[in-house]
This record gives sequence, structure tokens and C-alpha cells, in this order.
Amino acid sequence: MADVSTKMAGKAKKFRGKKFRVAIIGCGGIAQTHLKAYQSIPEVEIVAGVDILPERLDVMHDTWGVPREALFTDWKEMLARIKPDAVDVCTPNGVHCAPVVDACNAGCHAMVEKPMAMNPAECEKMIEAAKRNNVKLAVGFQHRYRPQTQLLVEARDDGRFGKIMFIKCQALRRRGIPNWGVFGQKALQGGGPMIDIGVHVLEAAYYFLGSPRPVAASGNTWTYIGNDRKKLNVRSQWPNWDYKTYTVEDLAIGQIRFDNGAILQIEASFAAHIKENSILNFSAMGEKAGCAWTEAEIYTDENNTMFNLTPAYIPPDEWEKWFIAKLQNWVDGCRKGTLLAAPGEAGLAVQKMLDGIYRSAEAGREVVID
Repeated sequence: MADVSTKMAGKAKKFRGKKFRVAIIGCGGIAQTHLKAYQSIPEVEIVAGVDILPERLDVMHDTWGVPREALFTDWKEMLARIKPDAVDVCTPNGVHCAPVVDACNAGCHAMVEKPMAMNPAECEKMIEAAKRNNVKLAVGFQHRYRPQTQLLVEARDDGRFGKIMFIKCQALRRRGIPNWGVFGQKALQGGGPMIDIGVHVLEAAYYFLGSPRPVAASGNTWTYIGNDRKKLNVRSQWPNWDYKTYTVEDLAIGQIRFDNGAILQIEASFAAHIKENSILNFSAMGEKAGCAWTEAEIYTDENNTMFNLTPAYIPPDEWEKWFIAKLQNWVDGCRKGTLLAAPGEAGLAVQKMLDGIYRSAEAGREVVID
């Protein structure tokens, strides 16, 4: 470990006083959020963009000032010609692994959007490439930087909860099937709401739990709205999705068992008959106290009385700041050799849980997480 740290420290020296040259691979919607965040990180220079759609490359030039000669449809050509210090991969899930591995092999650091890849095998390939080439690999888990998350993690570290026994996660939409991109195509995404939005609350809850080792998963999935043309007539916030190519689940329910005895349950939906339009939250039960994530509340007993503890003030919960924080952490890790809050290994652990839920749904029984 000391040897690796020494090597990274040596690599970081070359960035001292220089701009950190980042190339964007995949210039669609989420990339625009990343680009806005980079405006608050002055040490970063966006030096190239890669996308298969010309209109997205036009945005990179017209909005973000990337020269036409630094815009590509092939990331391998970009790596060879531009030689960036790092890449930020914002492609669909099925195109996460290959550009990360190629970038690492070219000596570039990498940030990859969530989920890390399509399956654990791809994650392991990406981690191995980063280690072999002595570069930093981070996964875009921005919810770790929310003030609510930090408050609850600090309370956990202080022993407020004692042993955490159970945690329930919800990432639910009443009728929120994406009507853009390839979110409904399993071959390109790996799954539906569980891998797309369930991953957000799953990774935040796992981080809060202290990242114990998952050992088994059980799950079920159902598709009953997204592939039904008649449901397009129901008034909803995102109408007219492509029902013809819809091959993912509408609703997924999963359970994870950990080596410390804790249980995590998760519900995720693009379409479900619930009261609220959307829910993104987790709640936990520990021996000494419980909590709710979004409310940042802690439920406990004090002075022989049951108490609900609500913070008088926490910083505003602004998603733009989460993105700045996650990208700044990655940039600092690459330039200064500091620790990554969400390294590739964290992405692999979350991917194993997602994969376990899907494998269990297909097998109709609980499956082991290796």
C-alpha cells in the first residue's frame, strides 16, 4: 500500500501548477451537469469531447468552447490525439467499461457515472486496468456528498445508532418512465429502475451502513406498464416513451443480507400505483436509534422518553453542490494523491448487489453474492 501511495504521489507532482486536462466521453444530458460543475473547479480544463451524435458535439463547441478539432466520435482516436490527463465517462451503462479500460491503458485517470458498469465482471476489469496503470478510478456516487448523508454518517461514527440491523430503501416513481435515451432497453442499460434510480439510494444506504460485505440477494421484477401501448394515454409527467423497445422492469423489489447480520430491502420503480409522484429515501433501525435519510431525522430514547431529533439547520440540499463535491474529490485524488470517497471498489460492491437482485429475480430464489 505504501508503495502504491508513493507512486501516486510522484504522479501527482506533474499537475502542480498546471491545468488538469479532462476529456468528456458521452456528451448528453448528464455530461452537461458535469460540465456546469467543472466551472466551479478552476484547476480543470475541458480539452475534448466524444459522442456518436453530431448535435451533442455541436453543444460541446457552441456552449462549452471545445475546439472543433478536439471533438470526436471515437474515444480511441481522441485518446491518441489529445492525450488528456483524465476522462469523465457519461455514456449509457453499456458503454462504461470499454472507454474506462482504454483510458486507463492510455495512462488517464477516470471518472465514470453510476452505475459503474453492466455487471461485476466489467467492474473488476475496470479496477484492474486502473491498478495496472497506476491511475485513479472513481464512480459518480454524488449522494454521498449530501448534507443529510454526512450528518447521519457522522452520527453513526459517534455510536448514535449502535448496531444497525435493518435498512429500507425506496426509489419509486408513480409514472416516470424516461421518454429519452435508452433507459428502457435492457441490452444497453442492464436493467430498469433498480439499476438506474435504485442505485442512488442503494449506494447511499450502503455507505451509511459502513460498507459491510454483501453475502446474498433475493429479488423480483415485474413489467406491466412500460410495454403497454394503452398506458401511453394515461396523463403523466413524462408521456410517450418508446413502449416498443421497452424491455426493462417497471418495478423491482430486492433484499440483501450482509456478513454482519444486517438486512437491506429496496424498492425501485419507473411505474407503480403509489400515492406520491416520486420517493427517494431510506430509513434505518439500529439498537440505539433509527433514522430517515431525506429528513435527516434521528429517532431514539433519552431520559426515559422517546425522542425525534431534527436538525435545526443543515446546509441547503442542492444537487449542483453534490456534483461539484464528487468531481472535486476525484480531481484532488488524481492531482494530489488524496483518498477517493467513491473508488472503483465501492462501485463494484454496489454492482454486486444490483446483479444479485436481478439474478435472483431470474432464478426465482435467493442467490449468493461472491
